[in-house]
Amino acid sequence: MILRLLLDEDSQAKRLVTVLEKAGHEVLTINEVGLAGSSDDVVLDYAKAENLILLTHNCDDFEELHNINPNHSGILAVYSNADRFKNMSFKTIVKAISNLEAAGIPLRNQFISLNQWNY
Repeated sequence: MILRLLLDEDSQAKRLVTVLEKAGHEVLTINEVGLAGSSDDVVLDYAKAENLILLTHNCDDFEELHNINPNHSGILAVYSNADRFKNMSFKTIVKAISNLEAAGIPLRNQFISLNQWNY
């Protein structure tokens, strides 16, 4: 399945974009759509309006927005660990998305930690 993703400012590394695109996903970044420096609610509203799934490392803020209004295309959150060696690599993020898709989990209106799909 091809996902239409919007990468938040903290997640728009060129290498991650490349790996996601090679996996067949359509990827836009906050910079590409002119939202650099915008508030999280503006970013989520844009993703919702454009039917894009948001990928972010800003987990707490977007989980709070999800709890306020869970009507969106989906939020994929990547939690960081204090031990940087335990953090998800770009390839691991793509693998977690693949695992999520293989399980047939609906993404619309969901806040999903990709860390739990890293196996």
